[in-house]
Amino acid sequence: MAKITASVYTSHVPAIGAAIDHRKTGEAYWQPMFAGYEYSKQWMKENTPDVIFLVYNDHATAFSLDFIPTFAIGTAAEFVPADEGYGPRPVPKVIGHPQLAAHIAQSVIQDDFDLTIVNRMEVDHGLTVPLSLMCGEPDVWPCPVIPFAVNVVQYPVPSGHRCFQLGRAIRKAVESYDADLKVQIWGTGGMSHQLQGARAGLLNREWDNAFVDRLIADPAGLSAMPHIDYVREAGSEGIELVMWLIARGAMSDVDGGPAPTVRHRFYHIPASNTAVGHLILENN
Repeated sequence: MAKITASVYTSHVPAIGAAIDHRKTGEAYWQPMFAGYEYSKQWMKENTPDVIFLVYNDHATAFSLDFIPTFAIGTAAEFVPADEGYGPRPVPKVIGHPQLAAHIAQSVIQDDFDLTIVNRMEVDHGLTVPLSLMCGEPDVWPCPVIPFAVNVVQYPVPSGHRCFQLGRAIRKAVESYDADLKVQIWGTGGMSHQLQGARAGLLNREWDNAFVDRLIADPAGLSAMPHIDYVREAGSEGIELVMWLIARGAMSDVDGGPAPTVRHRFYHIPASNTAVGHLILENN
């Protein structure tokens, strides 16, 4: 059967992609942040999965305010980088895994989670920046990727509890797939940041690190935190962190398995106007 071998958590700041694309990673401002991912790139080479299930949020590229699904799974054979106003990022197109994506959709929908099935969409920095941080600048990405878009842009957004339970359903779906596949699940977005209003520029180092502590040690308890706490403590865009709970819910310890191994943890302030968090957990 297929199995989830690890979960990866990372911010997906658009300016990070711009720094990579414009060869600014060695500049004094950016170097400390990119240094935090050097271990991760080597880890990824040594632990390349067969498929990545990548949870992110669309930033008005594949979807607009005319149509915003709460949860959308990409079932296409490939996904091209989106033009977000300055041309598509110069990164490889994303190769999908339609068979596993369709199986996950079937299983999760039968477990009473309503997914939107998307057979054609472009993917923006929410998906491509994490791939760049973890995989560098290859000619092709190292494995197929299943995009999973979550609405954390237009209220109402899904609760942390809903996301955590969805992660459990995704793990069940993966483990019922009849192929010997190693799957990683990635939760992206955050950490604390606010892009507009009187609190624009808000960052909260203490809260961010406490969030990661609880994500590791008490994910079920963390999932009960109401959305207003994210907004109050981590800014209006801090709500993106509910997507990390999808990845955490897919780890085996939440249903009685052994605790995961913390392989790498990193935090940096700021990258553009965002706090950057990163974590790798391996299933045992």
